[in-house]
Amino acid sequence: MAEIAGCRRTLEISVPVQEVESETGRVTADVQKRAKLPGFRPGKATPSLIRRHFAGEIRQRVLENLIPKYLQQQVEAENLKMVGRPDISEVHFHDGEPLTFKAEFEIIPDIELGEYEGVEVPYQDPEVTGEDIDKRLEALRDQKAQYVNLDPRPIQDGDYAVVALESLSGVEGEPIKQDEMVLEIGGADTLPAFTENLRGASPEEEKEFEIAYPEDYGSERLAGKTIRFRATVKGIRKKELPEVNDEFAQDLGDYRNVEELREAIRKSLFAERQREAQEEARNQIVDKLLETHQFPVPDVFVERQLQNRLEQLLHAMNAEGMDLRNTKLDMDKFRETQHDKALREVKASMLLNRIAEREHIAPTRDEVDRQVEQIARQQHEPVAAVRLRFEKDGTLGRIASHIQTEKTLAFLFEHARKTA
Repeated sequence: MAEIAGCRRTLEISVPVQEVESETGRVTADVQKRAKLPGFRPGKATPSLIRRHFAGEIRQRVLENLIPKYLQQQVEAENLKMVGRPDISEVHFHDGEPLTFKAEFEIIPDIELGEYEGVEVPYQDPEVTGEDIDKRLEALRDQKAQYVNLDPRPIQDGDYAVVALESLSGVEGEPIKQDEMVLEIGGADTLPAFTENLRGASPEEEKEFEIAYPEDYGSERLAGKTIRFRATVKGIRKKELPEVNDEFAQDLGDYRNVEELREAIRKSLFAERQREAQEEARNQIVDKLLETHQFPVPDVFVERQLQNRLEQLLHAMNAEGMDLRNTKLDMDKFRETQHDKALREVKASMLLNRIAEREHIAPTRDEVDRQVEQIARQQHEPVAAVRLRFEKDGTLGRIASHIQTEKTLAFLFEHARKTA
C-alpha cells in the first residue's frame, strides 16, 4: 500500500516466507562453496554450520537480493516512476517469518495537461532600419581599424593609451597583471577613473592610483572592489577607420559592393532580433503554462538543478581568474537565492517533457548526429570518438533532451496566439 504526500511515496512490502527461505538457501549454498572452516574441506561444511558462522553475511546478501527485487515489483505494479535512492526502514527479518520492510522514495508525478495550444503572447516580427544597418557598419569599420603609433606626448582624450597594468592591493587570489592593455581615453567603455588618472601622462611615465569598480561591473572578481594599480605608459596610438566602399565590402566577404553588404547586414540583424523576440515570447508562454499547471516537483530534481547552478557559478568564477581554493561560498545563502529559479527550471522541464510526450515530439537521429558533428568540428576531434565519449558520460542524452525541448518550444510558439 502506498501513502501519498506530494511526490513522496511510502510502500510497506512483505516478501513471502517461502521466497525468503529459498533465497536464504541459495545464498547459504553459495557461501558454502568457498567457506573455509577448521576441520572441513572447502564446500564440505554443513549448511547449519555455515549459517551459524556466516549469519551476518548471509543476512546481508539475502536483504540485498530481495529488497530491490520486491520493491521494483511493487513500484511497477502501482505504475510509479521512482526517482532517486529509496530510504529503507523497519526491516523485519526473522527465521520462519515473511521479510517485511518500508520503502520511502520520490516519484515523477502524473501531470494532468490543460490547454497548452493557443496561449496568447505579445509578439511581432522585428524591424531593421537604415540607422540600424549604419550602426552595424560602424562596428565592422571599428573591427577593421588600424591603430597607428604616435610620437611621445602627453595623453589626451581620444587617444588610445598602451599601458602595462599591475594590481598592488584589493584583489583576491592572484594579482592582476597585464603587460599591454589598450585604453581609449575618454571612451564610453573606459572607466572614468582610468581616464582621469592617465590623461596628461606621457610614455615611460609610471603612476599609481585606485579604481573603485561599480557593484554591477561585468567581472565578479572586480565588482564592488577598490583596486590599487600601478600603470606604466608604454605608448600612444590613434585609430584610423577604413572608408566604406565596394573594396571594404569585398574585404569582408563574398559581396560585390556596399549594397550587397548592407542587405546581408539587414538579414543578419533581422535573424538576430527575431531569435531574441521569439525566445522572449517562448519564455512568456512557459510562464503562463506554469501558472495554469500546478503539480508537485521531486526534491531530488531541484537538488540536481541547484548543483548544476553551483557548478556553472564555479566555472564562471574560475574563468574570471578567481582562486576557488581561497573562495568561501555561503551555501545557505546560495540555496536561498537560487532555490526558486531552480524550482522554476525543473517545473518547466517537466511540463515541456509532458507536452512533448503528448504531441510525440522527439529528436531524430539526424538531429543528434548534426549536433555531435558540430561539437567534434569545434573541438577538432573525430566524430566517432566524440560520440563514444558522449554515450559514456551521458552528454548524448542531454543533447537529445535539449533538442526535444527546443522542438517543443517551437511547437508552442507556432500554435500560440500572437498579439501586437
